[in-house]
Amino acid sequence: MTDTIEIRWHGRGGQGTVTACKLFADACLNGGRFVQAFPEYGPERAGAPIRAYNRVSARELRGHYPVIRPNIVVVVDETLLESIDVTEGAPADAAFIINCRGNAADMRNRIQAGPTQKVVTVDATRIAIDTIGRPMPNAPLIGCVTRVSGMLSLQAALDDMARSFEKKFSQQIISGNLEATRRGFDEAVEQ
Repeated sequence: MTDTIEIRWHGRGGQGTVTACKLFADACLNGGRFVQAFPEYGPERAGAPIRAYNRVSARELRGHYPVIRPNIVVVVDETLLESIDVTEGAPADAAFIINCRGNAADMRNRIQAGPTQKVVTVDATRIAIDTIGRPMPNAPLIGCVTRVSGMLSLQAALDDMARSFEKKFSQQIISGNLEATRRGFDEAVEQ
């Protein structure tokens, strides 16, 4: 990726999409990058489709506008593929990260990704159930975004998450989220 990336997240209210967007931004900020993280949703959030956005750069960010040409598109909920064109505005070198049980080749065909676009799949929901006991796919997806973006190391993301969570959660919850993030990084399959 370049020294500046834009990320568009597609999820449903209550899945931790906005939290993942903000946690990734915080980790990049603490790694010396300039960042923006902001959600877009209506008043009815629980279960409703939402979008969240990141901008991460080595240079100061001056523009405050929606991400319309995302370098990375994260699909937190595969069911959104039925109603949303997640490829909208994505350039020829974009990467799509999809939380699903399916394989990357099937997802490439399903979203009709271009030949030079990257499709990465990870079963983030299963990883979350295995590690934290709840279907909250945000931590594994942070790991996957860390891998695909190349904006920070996995260890930097894990260290930042641990610091962020230390005053809010028990050690068991922190450990589960760190393991989920690590597995999201490791178990991503690219096509």
